Formats: sequence, structure tokens, C-alpha cells
Amino acid sequence: MTDQASIEPIRGTRGADDLGPRNLALDLQNPDVFLPPETDNGSIPNLKFPFGMAHNRLEDGGWAREVTLREFPVSKSMAGVNMRLGPGVVRELHWHKEAEWAYILQGTARLNVVDPEGNLSIDDLNPGDVWLIPAGIPHAIQGLGEGTEFLLVFDDGNFSENETLLITEYMAHTPPSVLAKNFGIDSSHFANIPKAEKYIFRQPVPQPLEVVRGQLPYSPPPLPYVLQASKIEPKSYSGGTVKSIDSRNFPMTTLSALIIEIEPGAMREMHWHPDADEWQYYIEGEARMTVFDATSKARTFNYRAGDVGFVPRTLGHYIENTGTTPVKVINVFNSRFCTDISLNQWMALTPPDLIRGHLNLDDTAMSALRQSHQAVVR
Repeated sequence: MTDQASIEPIRGTRGADDLGPRNLALDLQNPDVFLPPETDNGSIPNLKFPFGMAHNRLEDGGWAREVTLREFPVSKSMAGVNMRLGPGVVRELHWHKEAEWAYILQGTARLNVVDPEGNLSIDDLNPGDVWLIPAGIPHAIQGLGEGTEFLLVFDDGNFSENETLLITEYMAHTPPSVLAKNFGIDSSHFANIPKAEKYIFRQPVPQPLEVVRGQLPYSPPPLPYVLQASKIEPKSYSGGTVKSIDSRNFPMTTLSALIIEIEPGAMREMHWHPDADEWQYYIEGEARMTVFDATSKARTFNYRAGDVGFVPRTLGHYIENTGTTPVKVINVFNSRFCTDISLNQWMALTPPDLIRGHLNLDDTAMSALRQSHQAVVR
């Protein structure tokens, strides 16, 4: 947030003071929306929605809130869920019509997955670890000792966490005679099946991982559904770090991600993604982003912890740290690979006369062009 006690939409002779009513706290959190840079121009849709404005579904020992196409209309390709499970609390056995990518934010969780070949995956995950569950694959999540909080991203903006396929509902809405025939026992044994979903509910904290694995014919799938990304070292740049997670180091995944840390005064360089939309989740710090589109359109947004951002495929943008502490942001892409075009590198690899002819750059600007890729600069 800006240090100013107030802010007015005035720049030189343009604008005028805001007589109110107004939400000053909101204006201070979004100074580049209330008082846009002079370079902003034209109409670009809203590219920000905070999880703090999303309905929170409170359940027995946990909660879940979602940012989908209904809350964030520009995000047609991806939707997100923020979920908290207390110690031992379970996200009911279920499956989705969409692929699910996840990132552990806090605490520890256990993920249980069974694939079509009967392979069983049971894994404990720590902050920074990820998983990818393809559409139709059944799974369950359980909080461990201190519980867990995590981010889920789905590859369809129309997804809703309230419309998953649940084991309780499937059993409750199957005739008892069919259940009896399917399992080879009398229908009376299904008399206590819940009549409604459990969704999120309390259970004891499970036994240690190796004990639970030993109770079942543990046979992990050939391609793991989890990646211990917390153990992957990020690539360092002059202004921060970037960790890449895609099918090159996580073969199962159909969604890719960058985990970016930007130091104060630094920025994610100007770039665009040629083959994927970018769904952002801000974990720490304060940042701003300008997004550029054809016909001179540009709009700037401010972000902080808990905010969701979005950049449509091929649109130019940067992420600048505007605060005094590091920015940490997750960028998720609806593509198996993380790819981008760097503006600086593109210009450096273009014949100099062409660049001068387009932009009238002087020698100092030309010498600043770099042929190497620098994802974070200052």
C-alpha cells in the first residue's frame, strides 16, 4: 500500500479531487487504477480479483473459496480454489471433470490417488510441493499434524468446487439393490451410507506414511502425480529467482507454472506467452502489472497477497515489485511447457538497423539490449 494518507485522481491539470463517497482503503491499495499511469490507454477488461472477495464455504474443520468464471469473467481457461484443512480433516474422496494442479501454501497434506490400472499413490506433501490429478482420476486430501492450506488451479474457468463428483453422493444415489450386486453383499450393509455429501469433514490424523502404505498393495504409477518442487533450486537473476515446473521436470503435468520471487526495486521483465494464458496467485508483497494489447490498449493493476491476476495469451506484460519486501507470485499456464518471449532478447536478436529504424534508439539504449534471457531484472 502507498505511504500516502490519501490519494486524489489528479495529474497536473488533468483530473480533479474525489469529493466522495469513496473507499479510501481500497483506493490506496489500487493507486494505479485510481490514478492510472499516463501510458494507460483504451479498454482492457478487469484482470484482478482477490480471494478475499470470494464466498467462503465453511465446513467441519476446514473451508474452501473459489475464483471462477463467475467471479472473474476474463479467466475463461482456468479457475482457482483456496482450501484449508485442519489436522486430520479430509477433502472427501472425489474426482473432477477437469485436471487439478495444486501447490501447498502452508502445513502438510497427504494425497491419495488410484489410477485406471489400479496403481496406488499415497504421498505426504510440504509447502512448495505440487501435484497434478488428471480429469476423472479419484483422489482424496487430508491435513496432517498442523493441517494444511493449498491452492488448486483447474483447466476450465467454468469449474466449480461445489460441483465435483463425490463418493458419498454416488453411493447415495445408486439403488441399494445395485450396490448389493456390485459389491456381492446384502443391501442391508449399505443402510448407513450418508444421504448427503460430506465434502470436508474431521478424521483422526492418519498414521505415518510408511504404515499406511504397508496396509495396502502399494504400487505407485509409472509417472508420479506429485512433484517435490520444494526441493528444486530456483534459477537466480539480478533481481530475484524463478522456479519452473512443467512437463520437462514433471512429466505427468498438463499445466505448467513459474514460482517467482521479485526483490524490492526489481521486476519480472517485459514479455508475453505465445501459447498459454497466465493465471496468477500472489503469495507475498505488493506489485503492479501493466498489460498491453493491440490498438494501443494498456491497463495497469495493483496486486498484493491473496489476489488473483490473469493475462490472456500473447498480451505483453511485466510484474514490478512496488513495495519494500519481496514479492512471491505463482504463475500457472494452461500448457505443458513454460515459454515466453522476452522483449529485450527479441530486440537484441534483431538486426540493429531494424531496431533503430523502428524506435529511434540512441547508442546507450542499443547497448543495453541483451541476447541472454533474464527473467527478473532491476
